[in-house]
Amino acid sequence: MATHTGTNIKTELDVCLGKVGTPVGKLVFVRNGPRMFTQFAYFQNWLDDKETFNVSPDLTPTPTYQTRKPPSKEDSLFFLAMGDTAPDAWGRRVISRAHAKRRKKDPSLGALTELDYLCAVDDFSRLGALRLRDSHGTFLQSVQAGKRATPPMLELEKMLLSSEAVERGTETAEDLRYLQGKGTSLGGMRPKCSILDEQGFLALGKFPSINDERNVTCAEVLALKLAALAGINVASAHVALVQNTPVAIIRRFDRAAQDSRIPYMSGASLLQASRTDEHAYTEMLDQMKGVCADYVDDAQQLWRRLVFNHLITNVDDHLQNIGFLYMGNNQWQLSPAFDVNPMPDKDRESKTWLSEDTGPITSLAQLISQASKFSLNNDQALNIVQQVVNAVLQWRTVGQSMDVGMTSQELNEFDLAFEHPDLEEAKVLVR
Repeated sequence: MATHTGTNIKTELDVCLGKVGTPVGKLVFVRNGPRMFTQFAYFQNWLDDKETFNVSPDLTPTPTYQTRKPPSKEDSLFFLAMGDTAPDAWGRRVISRAHAKRRKKDPSLGALTELDYLCAVDDFSRLGALRLRDSHGTFLQSVQAGKRATPPMLELEKMLLSSEAVERGTETAEDLRYLQGKGTSLGGMRPKCSILDEQGFLALGKFPSINDERNVTCAEVLALKLAALAGINVASAHVALVQNTPVAIIRRFDRAAQDSRIPYMSGASLLQASRTDEHAYTEMLDQMKGVCADYVDDAQQLWRRLVFNHLITNVDDHLQNIGFLYMGNNQWQLSPAFDVNPMPDKDRESKTWLSEDTGPITSLAQLISQASKFSLNNDQALNIVQQVVNAVLQWRTVGQSMDVGMTSQELNEFDLAFEHPDLEEAKVLVR
């Protein structure tokens, strides 16, 4: 239910969970002039349910309304696990462009609110298991049974062309209608869409940008393939050619059999982290101890990922790029790795600190010095480094494999991400 009085708005939505849409609580969006905040209250039926769990770590399990006021302009207006389901920067761009075209025809339309962005995400592909339902019992941005909004692979060309048009600023209303709602919560400004892959599973299609100077889409799939060889649990990925243009097809890991939905939260949500603050992986370990079903396995896996990121120069390791999946019984598990990209033009210095004492990750020696904090002894740590080094050394071979399909020239442009003194140091260390 929404009520409007001038610039004052109050909107109430049910927050539901999973494929069956179990009602969990009530989300309220309030705007009083320039002042905006949200509230949330759990339904008593959910609190009494034997399957109940706290869907967002910044909530208290209570039927009383709790208020969220973001600590900065960069932070979400919504309780954190709900904010995780909002569209990323690319999705927001598509939504805002479509709204701008509508306002030209109808100047009485107001500016978009943060609730508008949250509600514009397609219900079928919304990240995790949280869903939004209006007062009529209809899930927002959902389609009738037997219809679909998430397109199959054969429509990739249409999505690619529409995405290029948005990047060039030449998009039509039809392009925007086609792309809207097919955005995602995973991953930044790069053009992308939700799609059903060749086997009919929900996936992410990531397109080249018109501003790319290198083959970034293939390089991401290369990084995920190498990560798997290094013993990292990763999202399944391959490259599809659309009119000779490579598109990265990355299967979603927050879905199970028959499109059932797995609750998800980002590392930033787990830490209840403001986007303006510095944070460290050791802080995350402290939180993981209380919630992870197998803390030792997840801590060791996290350290393996940090070694891998360092050796392939993946330095875009902000906390939104780490995720957790719900395992039942109030326990979570580190999600498969995603958004892993070699960056040859960057210094090997992580965005997230290793520990509050050591600062950002800048060397392998630094990682090894902190391995015990990740439940590893020295021999275990060196064994992981050996496995990661063996995988990374295959970067050219894997890059030219059928699943990736990069040319020697394209691989040369990533040379500095993979061939560097830190890799030589790692080879000597495990010799």
